[in-house]
Amino acid sequence: MKIGILASPTKRNAWENKETPSSTYSWVQDNEGHEHYDVFLDLDFDDNSYRLQDYLTNTHTTFILGVVKCTLESAGVGLDIHQEWKGIGINALPTFLERNTLECTNPYQMPESSLRKLADLLGYTNIEVVSSRVGLITPRVICMIINEAFYTVQEGTANREDINQAMRLGTNYPKGPFEWCEAMGLQNVYEVLEAMYNDTKDERYKICSLLKQEYLLGK
Repeated sequence: MKIGILASPTKRNAWENKETPSSTYSWVQDNEGHEHYDVFLDLDFDDNSYRLQDYLTNTHTTFILGVVKCTLESAGVGLDIHQEWKGIGINALPTFLERNTLECTNPYQMPESSLRKLADLLGYTNIEVVSSRVGLITPRVICMIINEAFYTVQEGTANREDINQAMRLGTNYPKGPFEWCEAMGLQNVYEVLEAMYNDTKDERYKICSLLKQEYLLGK
């Protein structure tokens, strides 16, 4: 079984730090040549969703595409998706890739047995199929918590370290909001919140001005 993975350096590092190693795989430099693999992962797909048009020409390979800032359905609008094409979306953000649980969407109804085989192949003990929506579930929750933490700092109610410590002790989460933000990357947090707000217009996802300012400053 040949596995090819396309990823940015940050996500490549996250993949290599997975709790359970996956089967043998090869890193690829671009999205060309995917037809040479049985399974092809594009962990940066939601930043490059135009690639789907190329992937849809290949019905031999199973595609695993990072989709948190978009959905496979939205990326496929106007495209001809053959019924034999095989692909799922996954939560490919740093800090989530490393877990033992594969959070995925399955809008094109891949059989459950095939999903289980993919999870085993990639070194995931558990698989959680969630609704295909921007933000999925875990990133949505964590990014909302991070956004609220920025509001708290902006209002002067508490400092960052106090908020980090309160979350670690009070919720038993492995990281505080600002630690999680740093590990995920502020750009990812901002872009997930922005995508969720644009998708829903829900005020809960409106980005804190302090978070936006730090994003624009490249912090």
